[in-house]
Amino acid sequence: MADIDIDWDLISSYAGLLTLASGSIFAGAFGSLPKSITKKAGASKNIVEDDDDGDDDIPERLSTEDAWLFPVVGSVALFGLYVIIKYLGAEWINWFLKWYFSLAGIGSVWKTAISFTRLVVGHDRWKKYQRYRLLVLEGPKELTSLSFRTPSLFLFPLGVLPSLLYSQTTAGRSSALLTDILGVSFSHNALSLLKIDSFKTGTILLAGLFFYDIYWVFGTEVMVKVATSLDVPIKLLWPKSSNFSTTRGFTMLGLGDIVIPGIFVALALRYDHARAQRSSKGCASYSKPYFIATLLAYVAGLVATMTVMHCFKTAQPALLYLSPACILSFVITGLARGELSEAWNWVDVPGIDEDLKLQGERSIVSVEGVSGDLTEPAGGMFDDVHTSSGIRSVATDDDVDAKLKKRKGTKKAP
Repeated sequence: MADIDIDWDLISSYAGLLTLASGSIFAGAFGSLPKSITKKAGASKNIVEDDDDGDDDIPERLSTEDAWLFPVVGSVALFGLYVIIKYLGAEWINWFLKWYFSLAGIGSVWKTAISFTRLVVGHDRWKKYQRYRLLVLEGPKELTSLSFRTPSLFLFPLGVLPSLLYSQTTAGRSSALLTDILGVSFSHNALSLLKIDSFKTGTILLAGLFFYDIYWVFGTEVMVKVATSLDVPIKLLWPKSSNFSTTRGFTMLGLGDIVIPGIFVALALRYDHARAQRSSKGCASYSKPYFIATLLAYVAGLVATMTVMHCFKTAQPALLYLSPACILSFVITGLARGELSEAWNWVDVPGIDEDLKLQGERSIVSVEGVSGDLTEPAGGMFDDVHTSSGIRSVATDDDVDAKLKKRKGTKKAP
């Protein structure tokens, strides 16, 4: 039997690219979790606590209407770039995009460095650092603000350095390391900020881009032409060598193949988080079945992409494998847990779970001692609320008053 010749250099390249992509999604998903900026009960109305340097949870979400339009807008933009490159050349657009991404990279790398540092030092220690707030005012009106803590000032040069070095590279000579640093930071921030509102929207988006990717990769030369002509950090690169030699070139993965499935994975984590918010266990530590399932499905889909690409020696549309993998993992997990309908109909409304929880802490009153004449099943006057000591029936002041008024003359409150 002939020995099988295994190209370990190429396998190490695939492994490195897979690690970068899945690591970006993992970090970005946790960055997409809602920030705790609600006021504590009894606190001053003029004081708002936030954890992050200039991070406010953005209320806008991509809706189903946006998901339907996404492949159309993407196709127009892609074809526009193709026409410009084909008839005007790639030199000037590469020059313009290089400076654009260099400037955008300063804030992106800085924000990513802050997130990583906060993770390393821990939340409690991070909160002990002095906090500053920069306000931009027009008369008495606040236009914008930026809050940051002391370590952020020292991390700012770290955010500037990659962009500064990248801006000095010549055409076709961009460093793969600089490209990856900028690309990973763009992915992390895109996943933290770009959010979809439901699994329905995510399914429509992934399905639409599934056909988008197939057409532009297999049906035309457009995707390959644009990807190979643009020398900008919209892709991740890894040398085809275990010792990081660049003589054999690089394996490449576009940021779209990270961000698009990644926002679906991030939504799965937010759904797990929302479920924990409504449980008695809180959010310090909670199970993440949907997040784990979709993240593992992404890894499996990317492995399948690389395997087919390696066997057939031709570029593959990654979303051909990633889209079905992510959608099926969500469906199978929902069916296995018997809650697919609930998950499908859930809508990610910013702050709704925290607001309801805070409202409950302020207004819930115990009805222990209320006569049995007023006791009703859950879903009527009283709801079952989980507490650390078990489950007890509780109701809000308004609920009690309304119910008593309705029953006036028939049942008498104690």
